[in-house]
Amino acid sequence: MEHSQRRPAGGTVVAVVGDAAADALAALEGVPGIEALTLHDTDPALASRRIAAAPTPWVVHDADPLVHVAAAWVELFEERATLGTIELEVEAALSAFRSGDAIMPDYYIVLDPDSADATWRHWWCGALGHQAPRRVLPVESSTQPAGDALRHLLRALPTSRPWPEPASWLPGLPFDIPDRVGLYDLT
Repeated sequence: MEHSQRRPAGGTVVAVVGDAAADALAALEGVPGIEALTLHDTDPALASRRIAAAPTPWVVHDADPLVHVAAAWVELFEERATLGTIELEVEAALSAFRSGDAIMPDYYIVLDPDSADATWRHWWCGALGHQAPRRVLPVESSTQPAGDALRHLLRALPTSRPWPEPASWLPGLPFDIPDRVGLYDLT
């Protein structure tokens, strides 16, 4: 697989996204078997190397390799960007996967998706979640701290088919229209 060139040996990679990601990662510090990496503002190639070098069974981080693709998708459907913008971001992401400068996580954990803007919610639980439905997991942390919710979910991650090769689905994202793709009820 092109997107697995630098994966940690035997490790499960989890990307945590959402406003409370930093707090959730901080709550994982010192948990045996988990490397919690705050990489959000790190150069993507450096973040990829740090993820790949983690010696633990679990690598949990906030460096979304699709952050620019996601923003372009949201902006396209909010009529703030053009189709060309998302095409450029998709090509950049595919290039990063091919070169090993990006690692597709095994799972995305989306903290508090109901509090996100509707188009972002459709990105996480619709367009992205549709590609590997049990690999994008929404977590509400309103009833418990984000770190507790994250620890609970890490103990019970579902098994499922892996992500399809990004080159097979990223170019089709402009056709994944909010409210028309995905399995979660987003209303």
